[in-house]
Amino acid sequence: MCSVLMSIRPEFVHQIMAGKKKYEYRKKVCKKNIDRIYIYSTVPVCKIVGEAEVESVLIKTPEELWEKTKDEAGIDKDFYDSYYANREEAVAYKLNNIKRYKKPKTLKEFGVNVAPQSYQYIEF
Repeated sequence: MCSVLMSIRPEFVHQIMAGKKKYEYRKKVCKKNIDRIYIYSTVPVCKIVGEAEVESVLIKTPEELWEKTKDEAGIDKDFYDSYYANREEAVAYKLNNIKRYKKPKTLKEFGVNVAPQSYQYIEF
């Protein structure tokens, strides 16, 4: 198992930290099995603000995934449909044991020079 540094928009980070967004949606599954996501809040925050364990990974059609996750999606159906438009497969990482850092961390503290476009594997 390994960890990833994942870029997430601040409004979604807020939903995750508030416990309203229990799934992180992606268009493709990570090639490696991941057990932890380090949460990088994108512009204007530009910091690693916390972490979460990956409880499970769901891979389904967009319709099936929405039905299974909608109650804890933290996003609305219109945004979801737009994100997965013309896709046959949808991925969701079920987040657990979410931890917010008291002091957000810089990319350099994780040995990273540039924020990942989507995600980046991290080894400690």
